[in-house]
Amino acid sequence: MPITNKRQKLDTKKQPKHLILNGFDMMCPSLQTAGLWKHPDDKSRDYNKIEYWTNLAKLLEKGKFNALFIADVLGGYDVYNGPRNLTASAKSGAQWPINDPHAVVSAMAAVTKSLSFAVTSSTISESPYHFARRLATLDHLTEGRVGWNIVSSYLDSAARNLLNGADLPDHDERYDKAAEFLEVVYQLFLSSWADDAVKVDPKSKIFSDPNLIREINYEGKYFKVPGPSIFEPTPQRLPVILQAGASSKGLEYAAKNAEAVFINGMTPEGLKYKIDKLKDLVAKHGRNPDDVKTVQLVTVIVGKTHDEAIAKYEDYKQYADKEGAQALVSGWSGINVADYEWDEELDKVESNAVRSFVEMWTKKVPGDSPNVKKTRATIVEQALIGGSGILIVGDPDEVADELIRWHEVSGVDGFNFTYAVSPGSFEDLVEYVIPVLQERGYAQKEYPKERLTFRENLYGVGQTFLKSDHPAYDLRWRAGETKEEFEQRFDKVWNENFRK
Repeated sequence: MPITNKRQKLDTKKQPKHLILNGFDMMCPSLQTAGLWKHPDDKSRDYNKIEYWTNLAKLLEKGKFNALFIADVLGGYDVYNGPRNLTASAKSGAQWPINDPHAVVSAMAAVTKSLSFAVTSSTISESPYHFARRLATLDHLTEGRVGWNIVSSYLDSAARNLLNGADLPDHDERYDKAAEFLEVVYQLFLSSWADDAVKVDPKSKIFSDPNLIREINYEGKYFKVPGPSIFEPTPQRLPVILQAGASSKGLEYAAKNAEAVFINGMTPEGLKYKIDKLKDLVAKHGRNPDDVKTVQLVTVIVGKTHDEAIAKYEDYKQYADKEGAQALVSGWSGINVADYEWDEELDKVESNAVRSFVEMWTKKVPGDSPNVKKTRATIVEQALIGGSGILIVGDPDEVADELIRWHEVSGVDGFNFTYAVSPGSFEDLVEYVIPVLQERGYAQKEYPKERLTFRENLYGVGQTFLKSDHPAYDLRWRAGETKEEFEQRFDKVWNENFRK
């Protein structure tokens, strides 16, 4: 059942720490809960109006959220009743239609001071040279409040339209390509311009010193990018690196590169298993495991009282679209759930889509009840409200209790809060839940300063660049280094950290 009960307090003497609190949205109707656009209080249909996004940003900043995490896909969910059948997605508005999230970030930054923005972008088809400029532009315009959530794409519908009709590449090959893509981005941001390359000196008539700009001459299996970078050094020097894959290949990629990871579990114990696995991999890469922050997807339905929350939940269920939920589940997993009877368990199949979702819906994980079968019916019911994340329903104290329990049991650093109805679900969080978390010491009451960079929002004031144990840390061409000095140092760092 998705309804929370009063929990038993865990016996812990640890001091509370501030949770990472992110809003989670997408430039579409019905992000995780298909069909709720029909609810009279839902405004997600306005996803294509700039006021929707500026109002949301101001609301999240009022609640002292750390960031708005904007998801994205590059195709439609056409696996259910497919192949190539968009009927359920189109009718239910299940992440369809969808716009480009990069376009609204600067508008939201203009009406906020401390909220950060994580933008999802895929490595499947775009040139890293072109993408890096767009990301750098956002880092400049937001004054360092942007991060990149790296995905390698999982929809055949995207591949057909972006790869000249070709099939989606194999899962592991997509990550191999993503690794090269990120290497190019690292070099364009960090290794092409020295920190002090831009002079803007009227006396010497030099805007940028050409002796402090170099070609990167990157050559790999998938990309050949000579450079130099087309943009000057940005406020963060490199936007925050986030990652959303939880397969074995995805966790390995995250362990080496990510500063924050979007990782899901359907039980706190199952989530702990994934987080512990990630932290072990981080340590093997010579990094501090605590420096890779983790966030879990959650939908909260809260009311002043428990009964009011239950009434909201029952009201929302009337608008939820079962066909749309199945379109989402099928798209995420790559499994056409229409091939299964309602009481039939999904096969433990290999998938070329999101492997972590396949595992979540086909395999037992820590914390699962031994009596619960993962049938088509139970999975669709679970996804009906809340989609691929967890659902918490209750009064403010019940919701706070449950969030804290997940944090304490799993070790998760925070949550990506998505909506049942927008902006109502976010408004309820700000009005009811955040104040309880603040009073208990689990959420910040104020930002530590104005104009925080994203990395400061993640790690604390003063941490504007990568941690020193990150493999890309020493790829930065620092002020005072000649081109010859940097290139000598670069070769050593590159061979040690990226060509072992």
